[in-house]
Amino acid sequence: MVGMLLHQDASTHAWLPGDARTYDLVVTMEDATSAIYSAFLVDQEGTASSFRGVRDVVAKHGLFCSLYTDRGSHYFFTPEGGGPVSRTVLTQFGRALKQLGIEHIAAYSPQARGRSERAFGTLQDRLPKELKLAGIDTVEAANRWLSESYITAYNEQFAIGAEQEGSAFVTDPMAAWREILCIQEERTVGNDNTVKWERRSLQLPPSRLRPHFVKSTVRVHEYPDGRLAVFWGPHRLADYTAGGRIIQPEACTMPLIASGRKRGTAMRSRLPLYSVT
Repeated sequence: MVGMLLHQDASTHAWLPGDARTYDLVVTMEDATSAIYSAFLVDQEGTASSFRGVRDVVAKHGLFCSLYTDRGSHYFFTPEGGGPVSRTVLTQFGRALKQLGIEHIAAYSPQARGRSERAFGTLQDRLPKELKLAGIDTVEAANRWLSESYITAYNEQFAIGAEQEGSAFVTDPMAAWREILCIQEERTVGNDNTVKWERRSLQLPPSRLRPHFVKSTVRVHEYPDGRLAVFWGPHRLADYTAGGRIIQPEACTMPLIASGRKRGTAMRSRLPLYSVT
């Protein structure tokens, strides 16, 4: 049955023809059939790419039951190097899966990731050749081609039938996953009615909720594509470009549930940890 267990992993390789630089191919795949649901290239895997892979799956197929990953620092907090992962202190990614009700399973041996490793062996052999034949030599073009053409062709050739028929995917009718699968951090609004975020000042627009939000606690969401949004409780105050420019100010009417690189992609060092009681 599909949707019971998915795998997510990344493989570092010189994927692009004529380019000796290495990139990470982030793949999210089905355990029951070995079908690939999401695959794309990034400079380095991290929190943003992990969110992006899960978002790709949920947007097309729905919520699933479990996700199996390695113990990278963007996936799990590990109190002692090489030791077991914490089940009470969560990374941003772990917090998001918990909110969605998706079980997060940690791999404790290379052998346990065998399905992903076999897929990457096939991809490292075939994908660079296919990219060369298609005349693709940039990350942007490669990711479009992977999404629009290659994943379907790969699954037709290499995916197998599930032992048990049926699907465990569940539709999220409120699309809450759009606001859950992202970085979330609280900030205090400054005296100039701005929110500081990664060397950017996010100016809050006028709102009919109140004259200003100075000293208020708000929540900043950073999405995998770099866009930002600021929330005050359930109210979406404004949307911003990755550079901090307002692109869609909301005058306090949109509730949370209704809203629709270089090596800095791996947002690891600044991630807050969440204690689970």
